[in-house]
Amino acid sequence: MPKQDKPKSSVPVGRYRQVEVSSLDRGRRGKHHDRIQGILKELATVGAGTALAIPLAEIDGIGLPNLRSAVHRGATAAGVEIDTLADEENLYVWATAK
Repeated sequence: MPKQDKPKSSVPVGRYRQVEVSSLDRGRRGKHHDRIQGILKELATVGAGTALAIPLAEIDGIGLPNLRSAVHRGATAAGVEIDTLADEENLYVWATAK
């Protein structure tokens, strides 16, 4: 009986469980996820032509560029079109017409 070679792999076959890729959550959950979800949830309650004023002093050390990027990523993922503007004290976020 000829000797059979084992598969050339550094990981034994069957060591890890297999999952369907379609069942995986492919969304990004960054460290600001909860804050961004809160902003988007509140944004859904404001009327047209109204912006949220997010005080920069209350965002726990998140830089304005990072906050703005995170809000835009979250809005894009939620299918919401937004625009932003900032001054020395606040980041303003509002929904735009599609």
